[in-house]
Amino acid sequence: ILRFGAMNTIALAYVGTGNNKAVRKLLHVAVSDVSDDVRRAATTALGFVLCNDPKKVPTIVSLLAEGFNPHVRYGAALAVGIACAGSGMKEALDLLESLLDDSEEFVRQAAFIATAMVLIQHNKSKEPRVATFRNKIDEALLSKGDTMAKFGAIISAGILDAGGRNMTISLLSHHGHKKMTAIAGMAVFLQFWYWHPLIHFLCLSFAPTAVIGLNKDLKMPQNWTVKSAAKPSLFAYPAPRVEKKEEKKELKTATLSVTKKQTSKTTTTTTDKKEGEGMEVEEKGSAKEPTKDMEVEGESKEEGKEEGKKEEEKKAEPEPEFEILSNPSRVTWAQQQYIEVVAEQRYKPAKEMPAGIVMLIDSKPQEAEDFVVAKAPKIGVPGVSDDEPDPPEPFQFVR
Repeated sequence: ILRFGAMNTIALAYVGTGNNKAVRKLLHVAVSDVSDDVRRAATTALGFVLCNDPKKVPTIVSLLAEGFNPHVRYGAALAVGIACAGSGMKEALDLLESLLDDSEEFVRQAAFIATAMVLIQHNKSKEPRVATFRNKIDEALLSKGDTMAKFGAIISAGILDAGGRNMTISLLSHHGHKKMTAIAGMAVFLQFWYWHPLIHFLCLSFAPTAVIGLNKDLKMPQNWTVKSAAKPSLFAYPAPRVEKKEEKKELKTATLSVTKKQTSKTTTTTTDKKEGEGMEVEEKGSAKEPTKDMEVEGESKEEGKEEGKKEEEKKAEPEPEFEILSNPSRVTWAQQQYIEVVAEQRYKPAKEMPAGIVMLIDSKPQEAEDFVVAKAPKIGVPGVSDDEPDPPEPFQFVR
């Protein structure tokens, strides 16, 4: 227990420093300690110490991720997820991809959680592996027996869509300052190994990603915009997850040979009686029906051609190279390097780089202002929305 606490102490004391002595100590304990819990904690602590330089983590942890001890592989996956959260780093995804197919269930659980941390706020156009990872989540949720991996898939689905896909995970601010609340929340979250309710502490590590312009009265002016000098598809909202329902297999009912003989006799007698009538109907309707069918087929083909032309026209239209964002707007951390201030506007930002909450200077204070009116949320709000879920039925708790 003391050595386990010592590893967590090193992680929190040297978080975001990249201290060489701390890294050497953690690597030594990760490969030499006799306790699996201590080795797992030491490997995971590398993600805290090196979170300021995430590019180093996949290379340092690569050999540990291939080790024979599953607890070390578990810690290696979480270390990559903590340090490379929200980066979409290809080296990190390559390492985690192999751990998603690990032989141990709890290693696959950690790989699911870590991959979701790395791919948070990424879509198909920016990182094509998002689609395959979401398919793996669906497969894990529908599988039977793999309980621990399914548990990790449930958490990873929540991380990918955290805050309506408007939040990211980061232990450091955009300027490199340590966020103590986020660090403490992540450290407590990792202890869900011992007690599952500690998962909720991960919420302390979430950070909203937006650009919100405010005037001197802390109100949002409507006619202030910023320019994103990148294609809109690169930073568009990822597609929401669609739940896949299991197809119920219909069981064939067994029939006795006696009932089969009886049904066959009844069918033969009915068909003999209706043979003549069937021929007369065919003769009467043979002259008129084909013309109607041909007309319907011709109309459906024409409609299909028109729809195909419209789809081709949409695809042929070139995607714009930039996008104008209104106030307020979702701006991911990776998108902030493409954000530019639009010139010749009434409002000018007080700082050069518009990120997060931006205080605006009004160049025409004598004129009337138009403000953004906040709308009430429509999902699950009592008295506001119609889709509020019904309360559970009364039940009695029995131990």
